[in-house]
Amino acid sequence: MKKYYSTLGLYLLLVMAGAGRVSAQHIATQDTMFKAPYVDIDEWRDKPVRHHYVHGGFTGTDTRFSFYFPPKEKYQGHFFQYITPVPDNENLSQGATGEGDKIGFSVTKGAYFIETNGGGKFGAGMPGSGIDATIGAYRANAACAQYSRVVAAHMYGTQQRPYGYAFGGSGGAYRTIGGIENTGGVWDGAVPYVLGSPMAIPNVFTVRIHAMRVLHDKFPQIVDAIEPGGGDMFASLNDEEKKALTEVTKMGFPPKAWFAYQTMGLHAFPVLYPGVAMADATYFNNFWTVPGYLGADAASSVHKARIQQSSKIKTIITAELATKFGLSAPETAGQARGTADAAWKSIGGAEGAMPVAFQLENTLPDDNYLGGDLIIKSGAAAGKKLFVPHVSGDKIILGTTDAKVLAQIKQGDEVMLDNSDFLAAQTYHRHQVPGKEYHSWDQFRDSTGKPIYPQRPMLLGPLFTKAASGVLPSGKFKGKVILLGSLWDSEAFPWQQDWYRTKVKENFGDSIDDHFRIWFTDHANHGDYVVPGDPGHLVSYLGVLQQALLDLSAWVEKGIAPPANTNYKVVDGQIVLPTTAAERKGIQATVMVKANGKESIVADKNKPVDFTATIDLPTNTGGVVSAAWDFENTGVFTAAEKLIPVGKAASCLALKTTHTFGKPGTYFPTLLIASQRQGDTKTSYTLIKNLGRVRVVVK
Repeated sequence: MKKYYSTLGLYLLLVMAGAGRVSAQHIATQDTMFKAPYVDIDEWRDKPVRHHYVHGGFTGTDTRFSFYFPPKEKYQGHFFQYITPVPDNENLSQGATGEGDKIGFSVTKGAYFIETNGGGKFGAGMPGSGIDATIGAYRANAACAQYSRVVAAHMYGTQQRPYGYAFGGSGGAYRTIGGIENTGGVWDGAVPYVLGSPMAIPNVFTVRIHAMRVLHDKFPQIVDAIEPGGGDMFASLNDEEKKALTEVTKMGFPPKAWFAYQTMGLHAFPVLYPGVAMADATYFNNFWTVPGYLGADAASSVHKARIQQSSKIKTIITAELATKFGLSAPETAGQARGTADAAWKSIGGAEGAMPVAFQLENTLPDDNYLGGDLIIKSGAAAGKKLFVPHVSGDKIILGTTDAKVLAQIKQGDEVMLDNSDFLAAQTYHRHQVPGKEYHSWDQFRDSTGKPIYPQRPMLLGPLFTKAASGVLPSGKFKGKVILLGSLWDSEAFPWQQDWYRTKVKENFGDSIDDHFRIWFTDHANHGDYVVPGDPGHLVSYLGVLQQALLDLSAWVEKGIAPPANTNYKVVDGQIVLPTTAAERKGIQATVMVKANGKESIVADKNKPVDFTATIDLPTNTGGVVSAAWDFENTGVFTAAEKLIPVGKAASCLALKTTHTFGKPGTYFPTLLIASQRQGDTKTSYTLIKNLGRVRVVVK
């Protein structure tokens, strides 16, 4: 049975009661589109922690919400609201455990937690969709936040207006910023993380995929060069390879992230690629025919990579048949959703017994194949295209695609695999030179500031950004913001966090530190996972995010200023940090590891190696609560020796131990540490992690 609480009526009652905490501005922000809220689930639950669960929506819309309220005795008068990268599902956080448990974290910290579906199926205003982008960008989320205050007042019997804080990563960072910049009285602060700029899409993907194609044979030596004790990552590269590596680096791709080149894949680009083709169809012909484009250069390796091969469909392979054909299950919608790194998988997709692959009548070239189009030449689907991210022998493995087209394809249909357009897209960023505030594009300007390559009639990046955030980010907001970036982010290049800082600086001027913080996390990538990838290279930034939310609420409600900004410089598209924590600031400890006093050594088999580590914390950021070694790159970290304070400084600790290697090989012993603001050794939350690595070559 649905329950209805009067949104406007209760706000008026609170104001007339003289509480002084719900102003007329809060009433004015009530969106007439969301005028009839309802609740259809209202119950106590015991997992993951004791909380009162409220589910509902708004009549006449697709918008749905979930509220998770702590018991009255634990409630501290505020909420945390998760903003997904794209409109998704209001129950995403249910079932999570440990560090990744948003519900448990919020409730144990005295906050109620909000998640929504962002407006539902009518909330995603992609370019050309005809949907009002502001609905999914912030209006649906704002309506849910405002209504949660009504429910909270009813539940807790208080006139105190709850403070509200939004947080979201990747596309959710755009939407979080869109919300706090374009509403009044809804959120008091925000923590956007792994944020892109208005020029991120599709350019961060095109430049990366271009480098992946050109450098695919050279990545082992590039990765070896950027490991401890390495050398010059440009060594042994030919001229084309050096230019590709320089180009992607100056565009902002962090070189250390190349360690994951084998599993990096195309990420969200297959979802974005059709939009580029629709918005700028003439580009793809110009690429191969007009001077100034890479395809028109007969000497470019892009011609060798081009595939245009006709065939016929021999067998339609469903998910059930895929294992019989020895195919790995392809990524499709619904496998992973709602996270900064994987929300793109929930856009579109085939279901049920639809094909996941096709077997063709002849074998396809698959050397360094990164993607292309399957053009249907005959049958009911003639003229349609399907994006093909993988080929294997005579089999085409499909990605996220249109189920209606798949249903029309039959055995015997004529097809052509053509990667011409996909190759063309890989240098699209060269023809999208924006304003001079985007310094990563300086490499594509001549000495007078003019573009050196032909330019397209429009910039696509701002169109995609507006679709996510409703309007372009301006840096103008009421409240306070802590922005988080990851230094190994291969999707939202780290300099883009600085781009937004400059917009905030333009708005607040010298008072920026009263409203804004920016913190970078080293050894962290784009994904907001508990285990974001190879544990020998990456740490989760979830603890930083959780601490930022707590620091933000203390800043807004109690006037307690959070730790200082991370100290950094932007040099040729790269974020450069000082070595020591005292200079680096922010909230993450630094870790320096050495073997026999060096960052790279040659050791004898069965002979002990002495390891030392120095762990240094920024001022007033707590203490180290764990430190563990993985000497032989197993991915498993074992307990470390006792931490020893260095001198009288509690913020600087040392560790000494030994290890003996029984087999020859190259090892990268890694020390993983975690600090915590209160020095709590038992909590799963607010653990600020980092790691240090060293090279040991065992003979």
